[in-house]
Amino acid sequence: MTNSAPLGCKAGFITLASPHFEQLVTFYQGFLGVDPHPHLLDRYAEFQLPGLRLGIFCPQADHQAEFAAPSSGAMSLCLEVADLEAAIARLSDLGYPPPGPVITASHGREIYAYDPVGSRLILHQG
Repeated sequence: MTNSAPLGCKAGFITLASPHFEQLVTFYQGFLGVDPHPHLLDRYAEFQLPGLRLGIFCPQADHQAEFAAPSSGAMSLCLEVADLEAAIARLSDLGYPPPGPVITASHGREIYAYDPVGSRLILHQG
């Protein structure tokens, strides 16, 4: 390992890409209970959360295959919630109930869920 200067990143955020852009924006708007800002119709939306920015975008037609993975792979969107049962109820109301039971982990209780395009959500309550 070389001793080099830090990269100097000022911020980081997570993005989800899908041709089903409006469906994802509507889902996260309903689930998170906040409006996206900025929100460029049919192109880009960003949700500002404490400690996280979540961007959603529609890839250009010639790049859509790059983002069409059959599963979430190793990446998950992890969200700490104040009330796990309320979060589960909200997901269920939106039509995306978690497929499995609540798990007790070393950091608290958690559940796995999925958004409309199959991106994994891990919701946990300490």
